[in-house]
Amino acid sequence: MRFHAPSGPPVASRSVQDVSTGALLHAIAAATMSVPHVYTAPERRMALGAVLIVLFLSALDQTIVATAMPRIIKELSGLDRIAWVGTAYLLTSTVTVPIYGKLGDIYGRRPVLVFGVIMFLAGSMLCGLAGEFGDLGVIGDGMNQLIACRALQGLGAGALTTGAFAVVADIAPPAERGKYTGYFGAMFGFAGLLGPVVGGFLTDHATTNVLGHVVSGWRFIFYVNLPLGLVALYILLTRLPAGSRGADARIDWAGSGLIVAATVPLLLALTWGGQGAGLAAWTSPQVLGGLGVSVVALVAFLMVSRGKSWAVVPLDLFDDAVVARANIALFLVNLGYIGVPIFLPLYLQVVRGLSASQSGFAMLPLLGGILTGSVIAGRTARKTKLYKPVLIAGGITALLACAAMTQLTAATPRWMLSLTLAALGLGLGPAQGMFTLAIQSAVDHARVGVATASAQFCRQIGATIGVAMFGALLTHHLAGELDVRVPELAVAGQSVSLSQAQTLAMDGAALDATLARRGIADPAAAARVAAGLQTSFAGAIEALFPVSLVLMLAAFGFTLAIPARELRGRVEAEPADGTPAAA
Repeated sequence: MRFHAPSGPPVASRSVQDVSTGALLHAIAAATMSVPHVYTAPERRMALGAVLIVLFLSALDQTIVATAMPRIIKELSGLDRIAWVGTAYLLTSTVTVPIYGKLGDIYGRRPVLVFGVIMFLAGSMLCGLAGEFGDLGVIGDGMNQLIACRALQGLGAGALTTGAFAVVADIAPPAERGKYTGYFGAMFGFAGLLGPVVGGFLTDHATTNVLGHVVSGWRFIFYVNLPLGLVALYILLTRLPAGSRGADARIDWAGSGLIVAATVPLLLALTWGGQGAGLAAWTSPQVLGGLGVSVVALVAFLMVSRGKSWAVVPLDLFDDAVVARANIALFLVNLGYIGVPIFLPLYLQVVRGLSASQSGFAMLPLLGGILTGSVIAGRTARKTKLYKPVLIAGGITALLACAAMTQLTAATPRWMLSLTLAALGLGLGPAQGMFTLAIQSAVDHARVGVATASAQFCRQIGATIGVAMFGALLTHHLAGELDVRVPELAVAGQSVSLSQAQTLAMDGAALDATLARRGIADPAAAARVAAGLQTSFAGAIEALFPVSLVLMLAAFGFTLAIPARELRGRVEAEPADGTPAAA
């Protein structure tokens, strides 16, 4: 389907979706259009500040929620849907990345960024309100409300990430772009380090009373986006140039829709299958049907995308061995890695008894290692002009750390856990930029943008599926563990619900009250049940780490298969810096 700039002739064949999306962005473009002029250095710095705030919001939201999740699912009773809180955000932000890129070419960067900030702030406000008003009709309970609002946040985040990187070309001359993208790398690292700490602190200490109503501290991890977002919105509207607007562009709506049709049923099937302890859950009609729909949609996506230069994922890019193998390795790395930052805070709080703040600090070695590894990898590649040795060194380090994670137990010393997480971060650091750098160097300059988008897409879709897959494995293992270890909590032959089990494991008073209602007042019996709950969670979460090791091993195999080429010299528009690779 062909799109035209608003100044051109109308296209009668546009679909309703095309018209509505185009009309909205056209309205924003018209409202935010300013007279073009040459931007001075102070004005560029102001515009860059707005873009950095926007990028910070998107990056922070991927790390600040993790340490608060155990408290959130305890209050909203949604352990069986824990994976969907992250999956909904990643799914909507992933599938919209290439679409926003195309819309930015048509309408300019500023209206796309303004639209993204508005959607992100609306989603943030609604996430903070999830469950405050009880069940809401079709949406359901507070956990379903949170999932739906996280999906809305993701719709905005897709525009933030894409627009932030694209806007550099609009506000900076070619010779300065490397420096500006280096700032982006530093912002990602800063958000990664700050997120878990701030999330834990707000969860533990921000609970307040407003007109007699208790507002839980975890809600402020979403409300904190509002003042920053409003500042960014003001600067975007007043300081950011509108950017170029292409005369003709096409958006692969069919391919984007088929990606959703292939991904959502797969994620649902993984979720449904993980809710049971036996094979029956995985062979149920709904699970098999979801997998079947996903396969059919994937085949249709491949058929629709073949031969399309404007496809959401251009298949001809993968004719190059570097592009194909690096993207697969990037997908597998994020598929295998995502279970650690998502579910380790649950382990630390339920099994180790740490507070949300303490678990946030415990995650810092991982994130600090990633930042350090990214910087070292960028500088090394800049000096040697080789990417493969850096990727191999990082892969070996990550594999050793994953192997050490498989030996994690409740008795593992904190210093050993911190050392292991730091090593894992160092090993994962090169993967954050080196795969993308290899892909960019393998394609013609005219296709650098679409090649970079393919890497970002593979990275995010790997994380999206990984969250759902590890969530399914967690609930599957936990259901089996609870059947064996805490039969005292079963009601009418049915095991205790997963959400109730988590609440009882984190709240000794609630456990004592529950056992008392069932006529169990013996302190020894209560201690045995408490130990059984903690052991159940420990066993279920520890079972995830061998899966991560296998996936990381597969990623390392594809890394070894990537052809070893020297990085090509960059044109003036993309100066070699080393830091962008780390970003």
